[in-house]
Amino acid sequence: MKKIIFLLLLLPFFAFGQSKGKSVKESFLVDGNCNMCKNRIETATLKLNGVKYVNWDSKSSNFSIIYNSKKVTIDEIRTRIAEVGHDNGKYKASLETYDELPNCCRYRHTGKH
Repeated sequence: MKKIIFLLLLLPFFAFGQSKGKSVKESFLVDGNCNMCKNRIETATLKLNGVKYVNWDSKSSNFSIIYNSKKVTIDEIRTRIAEVGHDNGKYKASLETYDELPNCCRYRHTGKH
């Protein structure tokens, strides 16, 4: 009985001791054209610490992400997307990075977004 009471008293310490970050879901537009773009965008963001789920839809250009806001910020995510060559509303890819994209991935001349 003493063990049970002792364990019950310790339970709140374990529960509060695991300070989990808040999972945040965001969606925004990311420019791109094809499955190569999808792979590049998703791979770059999944490498960020705290990112749990990503999906970029090539038809709608909609990017959805779930991430731990204690480990990564939305600005870091958007910056990373621009660093690999994709404009995203807040940040634009540098001209140098954009010009290195394969021809099928160059979205600026298509007028898609």
